[in-house]
Amino acid sequence: MHIAMIGQKGMPAHYGGVERHVHDLSARLVKHGHAVTVYGRKWYTKTDKKTIDGVQLVHTPSIHTKHLDAITGTFTATIHALFSHFDIIHYHGVGPSLLSWIPRLFSPRTKVITTFHSIDRYHQKWENFAKFFLRLGERTACLFAHETITISQSLTQYCENEYNKKTVYIPNGVTSKEIPTDTSTLKKYGLTKNNFIVMVSRLVPHKGAHVLIEAFHNLKANNPQNTDIQNLKLVIVGGTAYTDDYVKKLHIQASGVNDIIFTDFQSGEILDQIYAHSKALIHPSFAEGLPITVLQAMSFSRPVLLSAIPEHMELTDDIRIFFKTNDVDSLEKRLMEFLSMSTEKREEIGQKNKEVIIEKYTWQVLAQEVITVYYKNLYTAHTKKHVQTLREIGA
Repeated sequence: MHIAMIGQKGMPAHYGGVERHVHDLSARLVKHGHAVTVYGRKWYTKTDKKTIDGVQLVHTPSIHTKHLDAITGTFTATIHALFSHFDIIHYHGVGPSLLSWIPRLFSPRTKVITTFHSIDRYHQKWENFAKFFLRLGERTACLFAHETITISQSLTQYCENEYNKKTVYIPNGVTSKEIPTDTSTLKKYGLTKNNFIVMVSRLVPHKGAHVLIEAFHNLKANNPQNTDIQNLKLVIVGGTAYTDDYVKKLHIQASGVNDIIFTDFQSGEILDQIYAHSKALIHPSFAEGLPITVLQAMSFSRPVLLSAIPEHMELTDDIRIFFKTNDVDSLEKRLMEFLSMSTEKREEIGQKNKEVIIEKYTWQVLAQEVITVYYKNLYTAHTKKHVQTLREIGA
C-alpha cells in the first residue's frame, strides 16, 4: 500500500504526542513492506532529509501562527497528496479532519482514515472561535472518514455518544528500548540517578504544570527535616506551544522553589536518559487522548503518578498512583505517600508498568491492527467494484 500521513507537524518527532505516534507508526509500516509518506512543516522538522527510517518526507507550506499553522499545512499537504495516487490518506487529529472531504470528493478511489487523538476543544489555550471549529472537526472526523480510529476507550465511547459513530479502538503505542547506560544528560543538568521526578509535556495550561510546581513547593516546605525530599529535584521537559505568557508564569512560579529544572523540549537519547533514570514521571493533565509520555515512562519500567482522568485510568487499576485532577493538596499527598514507599515497592510498580506496555501498547502489535483497518477498507471497495462489474456483464 501507498499511505500518506497528514495533520502532524512532521517527522522526525521532536515533541508532541501526535508526532511521536505518526513517527513510530510510519516506521513500523515501512518494516511491514508499505510505502509511507509523512507530510510536515519545515519550521518543525528542521531537516532537509528526504527519508527517515524508510519513510518519505514531504514539506509543504503553512502560515506559521497559532490559529492557521495546522489548517494551512493540512490544506497544502492534502492538495499535494491528491496528485500522488495514494491508496490511503490518514488524517491525524480532529482539526486536520476538517479538510478530509477534499480527497473524498476529488480522489474517490483513495480511502480516508482519521485518527481521533483527543478532544482538542477542551484545551485551555483555544478561544471560543477556535473551539467552534474543533468541535466541527470532531464531527468531520466521524463523518468524512471511511474509518475513524480512536486511541482510548473513553474517546471510543465519546464518539458513539456524541456522534452515533462506531469507531475502531487502537491505542497509542511505544517502541521498547534498552535502558541507556550513558548519563551525560543527567550530569549536564546536575542530576543523579533516581533522585528526581519528571514531567514531560508541552507547557500549556491543561497539562497542569502549575499544579505540579505548587505541590512540589508545598512538599518541600512541609517536610524540612526529610533529607530525601529536600534533595529531590523536579525536571520539567517541554516548552511553549503558542503559550509564551503561561511559560513565563511557570518560571516565575518556580523561581521561589529550589531544585526545579526546565530543559525545554528534548527528544531521542537525551529524553530517554531522563525517563529511564527518574524516580517517577508525574502527569497532572486535566484532559488527554492517551498520553505517549506516560507510555514511554512505563516502557522504561518507571513508576508514574497520574491525575484521575478516564484516559489515565485505562492504563492501570493501581489506586496508589492516582491523585485528584487539578488538586494541589491531593498531588502533594500522593507524592509524599509514593516517596515514603520502600524502594522494592516502587520498583514493583515500575515493573508492572513495563508488563502492561509489553502486553497492550507496543507498535509491534498495534501497527498490524492499523494495517488491518487499511486493508479492510481497500478490500471492501475492491469487492464492491468486482460485484458491480459482474452485474454489468450479466455474470
